[in-house]
Amino acid sequence: MNPNWAYSDEVKEHFTNPKNILKDMEESEFDGKGVEGNVKCGDEMMVFVKIDKDKNIITDCKWKTYGCASAIASMSALSEMVKGWPVEKAYLVTPQDITEILKGLPQNKIHCSVLGDKALRAAIDNYYEKNGLDNPVKDQSVRIVCKCMNITDKDIEEAINAGAKTYEDLQQKTKCGTVCGECKGDIMALLDIHNH
Repeated sequence: MNPNWAYSDEVKEHFTNPKNILKDMEESEFDGKGVEGNVKCGDEMMVFVKIDKDKNIITDCKWKTYGCASAIASMSALSEMVKGWPVEKAYLVTPQDITEILKGLPQNKIHCSVLGDKALRAAIDNYYEKNGLDNPVKDQSVRIVCKCMNITDKDIEEAINAGAKTYEDLQQKTKCGTVCGECKGDIMALLDIHNH
């Protein structure tokens, strides 16, 4: 790794030569669209998927983002990873899966990969909704805690299990509470439950 570059060679490759960026004219060709994040805090991800309805496989995945080098690299890696995958498998992609492909991200940039998997799930949800289908993998028991960033109680729990111990740790890992802050009480309650 280049000592002047804080990222892995994989991140550098996906940042400098990003794969599968959506061109404006292509948007209507896709079966599902998902948007996550919030431009107010700097990162927003859009994911578009084409799905082979007979095989239930993702045949194409494109994206756009307003974000940093980590966000661009995360979206590029994610779009390459899920092509050819069954929809149900792609729906379960985690930030850790994306980070592994990129051979790591700086701790303060993990939130960039969190938005990518959420945008992919939103695109798949959109596909199911547009086709009047039930999503067989969507966990109906999750609750959105941070509405600005679409962070669920499950996301908070996963961040705590991955080592987040304070509200600031959770903000860094998930971006929860970074826009309006109205969810702080709910997040602190979840943190307290998990810590005890």
